[in-house]
Parts: sequence; structure tokens; C-alpha cells
Amino acid sequence: MDDLPADGPGTPPLSGMSLDAMRDFLVAMDEPPYRAKQVFQAVQQRGQLDPTDMTALPIALRQRMAEQLTPALALIEEQASDDGTTKFLFELADGKRVETVLIPEGDRNTVCVSSQVGCPIRCVFCASGVEGLIRNLTTAEIAEQLLLVRARLGERPSHVVLMGMGEPLLNLDALADAIRLWTNRDGMGFSPRRITVSTAGTPSKVDRLIELELGVNLAISLHAPDDETRARLVPGSPKGRTADLVEAGTRFARKTGRDVTVEYVLMAGENDQPQHAERLAQLVVGRHIHVNLIPLNPVSHQPDLQAPSGNACHRFVNILRDRHVSVTLRTQRGEDIAAACGQLAMERSLGE
Repeated sequence: MDDLPADGPGTPPLSGMSLDAMRDFLVAMDEPPYRAKQVFQAVQQRGQLDPTDMTALPIALRQRMAEQLTPALALIEEQASDDGTTKFLFELADGKRVETVLIPEGDRNTVCVSSQVGCPIRCVFCASGVEGLIRNLTTAEIAEQLLLVRARLGERPSHVVLMGMGEPLLNLDALADAIRLWTNRDGMGFSPRRITVSTAGTPSKVDRLIELELGVNLAISLHAPDDETRARLVPGSPKGRTADLVEAGTRFARKTGRDVTVEYVLMAGENDQPQHAERLAQLVVGRHIHVNLIPLNPVSHQPDLQAPSGNACHRFVNILRDRHVSVTLRTQRGEDIAAACGQLAMERSLGE
């Protein structure tokens, strides 16, 4: 969790404080400890990030808190797609920018949250990694994304996915604390079974996630069935066999009793051929893994990359199903609002 100075500049935003940290902060202000739960619930249950809105507190306390605390994020742009997908562009205190996406589908409202500014993995189809990793997000900067989107939605979303900008497992400490805030029963009370952490990272980081016992789901951003193809499409991924990452996912499934999802972005001529499907089937069959195929959302920095045809996508699906692999083909979402990860932030940083 963020360090908690006694007061003044550097005090972490309310959205990043645990209940214990909140108590320490208020006691240092000569307030009774029971105030901590009042403030914590105002933040985590009602999304009140401005202390002046907390009418259950004395006016003097609200004013003192407002003088010391500022939100972690400022909403600077919001774009809504024709299909209902909404992308939010947030600015951080240091002027850096991150994205969060709300994806409605039937009775589900999924929020896609970022964990880093930029990304070191540099998937060729993802705008997040164009400039590499700039910095990790703090606990407050991660947690506040969900609070702000919830406020815009007017109700608690049904699901959270850590699939936004960045590699979540390379910022695992801050991420874990944000998840603990979301799932705290005195706060939002979000079910960990409705939170999915996505990684393109190393097996050791998956094992560390297992050790933390956060109760969340795991998705592996694979995008290739073999080392040669993955090195080309995911050039910043740690060196080593693709099979090792799948094996780590299998350990996660065995430990938690829940299937792991393999995310696989389909790109025409790159990883969508029958031989790719055959190799992927050999890699994942019988391992408590579900494959989620995602036709590419075009990105401006890679105009030569295109989504496969519908026939090519369904051919890939059928090969996996014939090999007894659990698979779904996801529809493209938010293409008209630059919803590919990191694309809006990149375009705005370039002044487009």
C-alpha cells in the first residue's frame, strides 16, 4: 500500500487508503477512530472522493481533509461507441494519462482497468506499449478508475478486468492492494470471482499471484502458439518457452479450481492460419484452459495489421473445437472510438 505521511503534500488520495490507513490518518488529525469507517464507506461504497461531499462528517473535518487530499485522477475525455462501449481518458497528478473502458453486454457491465502508464510488453497490435513502460500506477490510481466509472454508471459494475494499459503482474503489489480495497466488505464488497487479472508475463509472476490468494480469475495474453510467433507479436515478453506460461496457468487452475482463459488476438496472416490453430490446440488441450479468440481491433500505429475474415475466424474456431478445446469468438467492440488498448492516450499525446 502507498506510504502514508502524517499530513500535507504526499498524503495518498482517499481512494488508495485501506481502512487501517484511513484510521491512522484521522487519528493523526485528532479525530476518533470510528470516523475511519465513515470515510472509508463514503469513498468505497458511494464514490465520494471530495471530502466536502461527505455530509455525515462535521464541516470543519471536511474542510481540513479537503485541504490535504486530492483525487488521484481527473477525467479529461470520454468517448461513447455506437455499441455502448465507453472509453475514459484520465490524467494523473504528474500529467501522464491512462485509459479505462466500460463494456456493456446484456446484463453485464465490465470495467477494463489499467495498471501502468505505458507497457513494457509491446504487443505489436497494442498502442499501450509504443513508448514502453513509463511508470507503475499507484494503488489509488488503479482503485480510483473503478470508483469513477461506477459513479458515471450509477451502479456497481458486474465485472472488472485488469486488461487495460500495462502488464498487471509487473505492478503486483499495488494491484493486489487495489483488489483488496474493491473486495473489502466494508467498502464496495466486490466479489473476487468477478475480477480477472490478465498477464502476458512470466510464470514466476503467475506463481506469486497464486501465493497471494486474492480469489481472482486469471487470463493469459498468449496471442501465439509457439515461441517464434510470440517473439514476433509480443516482442517485450520475457524470454522462455510459451509452454512455460501455459503450464503456469495450469498450476493456477489446479490451485484455485477455476479454468484459466487464454486471450488470443487474431491477426490476418500472422497467427490465424490452420497450422497456428493446430499448435494452439496441442498446447492447451486438457489443461483447464478456455481460449478466447479476439479479432484484431485496428490500431493507427500498425496500419498493415488487419483482422482476419469471418471465414478465417470460424475456421480457427472449428479446428480448436474439433480438437476438444473450449473456445469462444469475441465480437469487436468500440472500433469507432479507438477502443484498442492505449490507442486514445497515444493519439492525444501525439496531438491527433
